[in-house]
Amino acid sequence: MKPINNDFYHELGDRWQTATDHPIALLRAENRLRNPWIASFLPFPVKILDLGCGAGFLTQEMAKRGHEVVGIDLSEESLRIAQKLDETRRVKYVRGDATTTPFPASSFDVVCAMDLLEHVQNPEALVREASRLLRPGGLFFFHTFNRTALSWLLVIKGVEWCVKNTPPHMHVLRMFIKPRELEAMCKDVGLRVQEVRGLNVKFKSKAFWKMVFTRSVPDELKFVFTDSLSTGYCGVATKSNS
Repeated sequence: MKPINNDFYHELGDRWQTATDHPIALLRAENRLRNPWIASFLPFPVKILDLGCGAGFLTQEMAKRGHEVVGIDLSEESLRIAQKLDETRRVKYVRGDATTTPFPASSFDVVCAMDLLEHVQNPEALVREASRLLRPGGLFFFHTFNRTALSWLLVIKGVEWCVKNTPPHMHVLRMFIKPRELEAMCKDVGLRVQEVRGLNVKFKSKAFWKMVFTRSVPDELKFVFTDSLSTGYCGVATKSNS
């Protein structure tokens, strides 16, 4: 059984922000779509926790928009880059496990787990921790991948074929999560899923075909929301008031 490879995050350094010949560039492109979508739910400043924050692509954007933001990650090197990139100097970064955080219950208005659930051995524990940390009425944002043959073809093999320096076992199909499974995890811990949207690269674009032929990710590559949940999907759930 193939183990998930999370070690490469510790080795990226400044390439978090600069690499085009590595799948981390796809993550930057995803955030250009997802971050404004998350922000659209937050019309006034709130307290946000980003689980598995990496180099802070989400935390920095939310801090710039006036929110109080905390990021937690196991990788010291990723947190070092996040602090380096934080122009606001207002984000608090903490090294720790996203499934057992050091924060008190009901500490946050918003908890995010973007591109994280498919990288942990126990996603149920992570969702449970997110619920514990949320105040009643708080929002849980997530992004992950559906466990389908199409996901294997596009998210795993497609990235290996189309992007240089893709780490081995960066994604493992058995760790992908079907939307109904994630909804059940949320329901079990008092989170009600409000919205789920498919998310995928914009295939009908010059930037996509440039990536295919050069095996590098151009800055102009875009992701778009779709009706299909067959590959990547993101969503938001609300913590019950009871």
